[in-house]
Amino acid sequence: MLIIKTMIHETIWGGEKLTPYSGTDNKKIGHLYSLISNGELESEILNGKYKGQLFRKYFDENKDRFGLAKYKELPFLLALVDATDDLSLQVHPNDEMAQKLENADFGKNESWYFLEAPKSGKIFDGCKAKSTEELIEKVSQDKYDDIIDYLDIKAGDYVYIEAGTMHAMAAGSLVYEIEENCNATYRVYDFDRIDKNGQKRSLQTENALMSIDVNLKSKAEKYDCEKVERLYSTQLFKNATKYTNNSKTLECLTVINGESEVESCKIQRGVTIVLEPKETVNLNSSDFIIARPLIEGDV
Repeated sequence: MLIIKTMIHETIWGGEKLTPYSGTDNKKIGHLYSLISNGELESEILNGKYKGQLFRKYFDENKDRFGLAKYKELPFLLALVDATDDLSLQVHPNDEMAQKLENADFGKNESWYFLEAPKSGKIFDGCKAKSTEELIEKVSQDKYDDIIDYLDIKAGDYVYIEAGTMHAMAAGSLVYEIEENCNATYRVYDFDRIDKNGQKRSLQTENALMSIDVNLKSKAEKYDCEKVERLYSTQLFKNATKYTNNSKTLECLTVINGESEVESCKIQRGVTIVLEPKETVNLNSSDFIIARPLIEGDV
């Protein structure tokens, strides 16, 4: 098994809910990355043969054994997200647009499991515009209230954000997030916020308008079973003390509540343990989510 070192990402909208689990005193943590390997950010391994090495090295040397040879990197990344403020209104490209705009292998769909609901009880999701032409017109006129739609959210909800959906987390959200490994986010609107340098953050309006599908909107559902998406499956376990990987590929166990010690490493909220097939990990009573890449033969 591999125990992965968490990594922080400071953001303008981040907060301090994740500070106690970060090993830092940073009070503006937006993402606590549990596992990431995208060329820009690379997770470190804390134990075993690969201790002190980057996850990328392990993946490159072992992916063939786990049915993942077709991937240049693990096809998803894992994080806890603290949205103390609203995130920017944004969109991720689908496969076609990611290839066209980023020369990427695939676009980005993502899943959110809400540990805490937004203060408003809603996230930004979907578009009120009836056509791309109407969307472009409203954006050119800065009439964002005319195009922003919402989705009701409560703690425990699961939301799958399909690439092309205009969306944003809202203030108060604490989320376990799994993203397909495409490093492309296009901001449509950032609520005219000013950063620490007194500047507005850049927008990627042209790419965003090319990528938004005005017909897409997400739904919120109770997370009470395995969720199988395009490149991965996820499953929630509560008050569990033991887990065995019975699949034929790698599984990533991310703790969302609880605390344990494994191989002299502290396992707490945000920590991911990567399990090879047939490996077992023993934990104290914990809540965790299993994320597994889909391989040939999976449903």
